[in-house]
Amino acid sequence: MKQNALFLVLALFISGTITVQAQEIIAHRGYWKTDGSAQNSITALMKADSIRAYGSEVDIWLSSDGIPMVNHDAHVTLNGEKLIVQDTPAATLRKVKLANGEIIPTVEEYLDAFTRCKHTKLIIEFKSHNSKEREDELAEKVIQMVRDRNLQDRVEYIAFGINFVQQVRKLDPKAPVFYLNGDLSPKVLATMKLSGFDYHFNVVYQKPDWVKEAHGLGQKVNVWTVNSPEDIQKIIDLKVDYITTDEPLLVRDILQKQ
Repeated sequence: MKQNALFLVLALFISGTITVQAQEIIAHRGYWKTDGSAQNSITALMKADSIRAYGSEVDIWLSSDGIPMVNHDAHVTLNGEKLIVQDTPAATLRKVKLANGEIIPTVEEYLDAFTRCKHTKLIIEFKSHNSKEREDELAEKVIQMVRDRNLQDRVEYIAFGINFVQQVRKLDPKAPVFYLNGDLSPKVLATMKLSGFDYHFNVVYQKPDWVKEAHGLGQKVNVWTVNSPEDIQKIIDLKVDYITTDEPLLVRDILQKQ
C-alpha cells in the first residue's frame, strides 16, 4: 500500500498536478548588511554569491561622458559637493568612495567581477535618465557588455521607466525584464511582452489578485524591498516567485521554516 501511494505521488508530481513553490531571494544592492560590504559595491556582489542568493541587484547610470556607472542615487557627494551622476564625467565619479572604502565601480568592472560568481544572477536596474536618448545609449552599451562576456543567461533587467523595459525587449528579446513602477496590470505587461512585474510590497498588498493573474499569464512576480519578519511572511504567503530584500539570510531562515 505504501509503495502504491509513493508511485501515485511521483506520478502526480511528474504530471504537474503537484507543484513545489520555490521562492527565490534577491539581495537588494547586493549583500551589503555584513562586515566589509557596502551597497552596490563589488564586495556586496561577491557576498551575495557566497550565500548563494538567487540574484544580486545593482543600480546603474550613464555618466556625462557615456560611461555606464554603478550607483543607486541620482546624486553623489564629493568633498562636500553634491553632484548629479548623469551630469558628471566618469573620472570625477571615480573619486567617490563607498561606505566600505571601495571606489564607485564602472559597469564593466562590475560585470568582470560577476564573471567570477558561481551561484547568483545579476539583476540590473536601469535608473531613469533625463532623456530617451541617454536611456537608449545606456541600454545598448550595457546589453552589449553582457553579450561580450556571454552572460545573457545569467542577467535579468528591471526598470521603473517604460522606455527602458521596451528597449531591453527590443535589444534582447529573450532577456528576462520586469517593470518596477507598480501602475500596470499583468494583462498590460503581457501586451508589452515583459517577463512580469517587480512591485513594492504595498502595491501587492493592495492588489493581491495580480499575483495569481500574473502566474496565469505565465509571468513571474518579484516584490521589493521586503525586510521585516511580518512582511516577509505575508509575501511568502502570497506565493510570489522572488523576494528582494536587504535581509537575505532572514528571508532564507523564514522560508526554511515553512
